[in-house]
Amino acid sequence: MSFENLDNKEVLKVVKDTTVQLVDEPTFVRIKDLNFKNGSIEVKVLSRLLKNAPAFARGFIGISFRIDDKNTKYESIYIRPTNGRSDDQIRRNHSIQYYAYPDFKFDKLRQISPEKYESYSDMGLNEWITMRIEVKGKEAQLFLNNSKYPVLIVNDLKLGENTQGGIGLWVEIGTEGYFRDLKITKQ
Repeated sequence: MSFENLDNKEVLKVVKDTTVQLVDEPTFVRIKDLNFKNGSIEVKVLSRLLKNAPAFARGFIGISFRIDDKNTKYESIYIRPTNGRSDDQIRRNHSIQYYAYPDFKFDKLRQISPEKYESYSDMGLNEWITMRIEVKGKEAQLFLNNSKYPVLIVNDLKLGENTQGGIGLWVEIGTEGYFRDLKITKQ
């Protein structure tokens, strides 16, 4: 991670550590001294593909929440900006993803409950996208770009309704992620 100036604003740049080979891992920058259970997490994100990004990279960027003290359990919602405007409808349908670490990564959720934890929304690389996650009990809703209605609804957060913990700014392989204007409201 590093602080940089982008579009005349100070932003946090995050890139996944290249030694982490698996996907949907705790590859986030954790916000210090924060405990979150219910409320709202909002942040503006922008993702680009790294020059050496593998062909399957999608600009993966998002938010992890309710992270335990050892970074061994958490919930996460992320976006795949390259999918948002793909000519392939199946890829478009996989623009947004929920997962819970360590037992419910995207591939397992896709296998046991196809399409339930994924959705579509219009988005692209190299553009600022406002993500807002509303969390209450065992439910989470994602709103993009100040939309009136959620673009993803998760009614059964896998770690349970009483889980609480940290918040992280998350990226995955091949992504150069930028974050700004983080706002957290606890309930």
